[in-house]
Amino acid sequence: MSKVKYPIEWTVFTAEYLRKAIPEAIGRAQENLAAIVAQPVALGTFANVIEALESATEPLDYVWSCASHLDSVVNGDELRAAYNECLPAVTQFYGDIVLNEKLWERVHAVYLRGFDGLTPVQRRLLEETHLDFIENGANLPPDKKTRLRGVKQELAQKAQKYSENVLDATDAWEKIISEDDKSILAGLPPTILGILRTNAEQKGHAGAYRLTLHEAIYGPAMRYLESEILRRELWEAHNNLGHGEPYENGLLIGEILALRREKAQLLGKGNFPDLVLSRRMAKSGAVALNFTTDMHRRVLPYFRKEIASLEAFKRELTGNPADRLEPWQTAYFSEKLCRKLYSFDQEELRPYFPLDAVLSGLFQILWELYGISFQPLPTATEPVEGSISVWHRDVQYYEVREGDGKLLGSFYLDLFPRDGKRSGAWMEGALRNGHREKNGEWTTPIGFVAANLTPATETNRSLLTHYEVETLFHEFGHLMHHLMGRVDYGSLNGTNVAWDFVELPSQILENWVWEWEALAMFARHYESQEPLPRELFKKMVAARNHLISCTIMRQLSFQKMDLDLHISYAGEDLDAFIDGSIASYVVPYATTPLSLVRHFHHLFSSPTGYAAAYYSYKWAEVLDADAFTRFQREGIFNEMVAEEFRRKILERGNAEAPDVLYHNFMGRGPNLDALLRRYDLGSDPGESY
Repeated sequence: MSKVKYPIEWTVFTAEYLRKAIPEAIGRAQENLAAIVAQPVALGTFANVIEALESATEPLDYVWSCASHLDSVVNGDELRAAYNECLPAVTQFYGDIVLNEKLWERVHAVYLRGFDGLTPVQRRLLEETHLDFIENGANLPPDKKTRLRGVKQELAQKAQKYSENVLDATDAWEKIISEDDKSILAGLPPTILGILRTNAEQKGHAGAYRLTLHEAIYGPAMRYLESEILRRELWEAHNNLGHGEPYENGLLIGEILALRREKAQLLGKGNFPDLVLSRRMAKSGAVALNFTTDMHRRVLPYFRKEIASLEAFKRELTGNPADRLEPWQTAYFSEKLCRKLYSFDQEELRPYFPLDAVLSGLFQILWELYGISFQPLPTATEPVEGSISVWHRDVQYYEVREGDGKLLGSFYLDLFPRDGKRSGAWMEGALRNGHREKNGEWTTPIGFVAANLTPATETNRSLLTHYEVETLFHEFGHLMHHLMGRVDYGSLNGTNVAWDFVELPSQILENWVWEWEALAMFARHYESQEPLPRELFKKMVAARNHLISCTIMRQLSFQKMDLDLHISYAGEDLDAFIDGSIASYVVPYATTPLSLVRHFHHLFSSPTGYAAAYYSYKWAEVLDADAFTRFQREGIFNEMVAEEFRRKILERGNAEAPDVLYHNFMGRGPNLDALLRRYDLGSDPGESY
């Protein structure tokens, strides 16, 4: 098999190419698998079975990773059609690997011979491979294997349709405001007005303003728009994403949940969380649910007090003593209360966070921590000699090198919203994990970092909110985990770890955007180059926990909804079930919002994804808050601590169990107190009501 050439020529990946290349890649991968099962069981070894299996699917892994990436960042009619045509065959191929009786026979035989002569990492790979087969149905009778194949096919197709509905519904909504009606946009910061103007011009509405539901616009609009009528219109549009034809996702959700439950039961588990969490830190749905309800118990008294204070503040401003909050008012009045309490407006920070300076600062911080440098290479959307091919003009490409110049890895950076690109921010490393070739050479990893940050306009650079800076650091935390992995086998390397551990490297890096020593490296006014004023920084830190219990409880509500849907939902009215599940987790609004379940990418846009595992964010936040205490004690740029974090966490991937890795770094297990102190929730809140 010829090795894939890098960098990738993205212009090759047309719909026509995918229809041809994917079946060919499946064929080559099938030949590799056939070669493994062609040898007698008695002659099977770690090398000719387990290691051979590790690389057998590379032809398809490559082309399907490219196709899946393009599906998420430049989704269009032709590409979507080709992707969906290929999806059943790809799903069947991957699903059939663990159901291949002859392959399982050889894997099991190697496992039974024991671990003599294997390195610790080789033993880990053998154990994990053996478990992969068992937990995906290798021991099932033929009739159940047949049904499991069907379930996996249906799940893949329905999750893809769910994702497409959310994307299409988001892209379909817009509101054009003429220059004459500009007064309705009062309250919006100049940066956002510039984006609305540019958006309108790009869509053929010169001189007007275009509102959309993309987060870079929707979030600021809900915080700053003075017009309650317009805020309500925006909220109702966002609230209804995934509701109503042609984008209705309700039926799909029920079908996906039923299929996941059936899959779990086919594999001998009572519910889907018990299936997917059995090899994660939580181990079971009951443990994850207990973690969620325990956090809810701790936060609930503070949450109720914060809601009461926000309601009282709204009544004070409106003069209506009986007025309760509406869902389109929460962010707006929260922002006004923050200004009153802390004399702080998040928009004051934007001028100090131009994107280019933030990236430079992020790179400098990673240099100080790990001694690595970032080198941008020229890019082009068409074949140009000396340029790296990219799928959109906004995309950048970087090589990352060690201090001695040795290549660590590379990545693509795609940071701005556009039609055809899914919402949110993510790091993807499936294209190529770092791994050691059979000849002993190290193959460096390639990653993607994608986001939907505030874009530049014709009159202004890209100026970020502090939250967007935090988001960028988060995704680069994932990227460092991906690029720094040094495990010989790609399936054990980088971010291929338990999902309730994978957020530790990402969330811990967020801490640096709250430290003066780090921000002083790059937070400068984009025009005057004046550094971020110390007083403004102090206000930002003081306001960090403004209504923090509401923020925490929102995340806990997502966790509770996720786990309850996957443990207890039995096909009853979806919205009524969710309302009952999270009644004490949500703000008691005058108007009850629809659940976000119909546009919740994390839970339903892939066959598994974060399904039954949304708790992982808060679980890993316990780890990150606790682990960061070492940096706080010994110095946030302490080279020894950073080196230990790299060597004991980032480089180790899934070479050992996550609780072992954590203990190796901290010398003990995690402590919840650090997270409670971060939130100022450590003291007795007093009587609740």
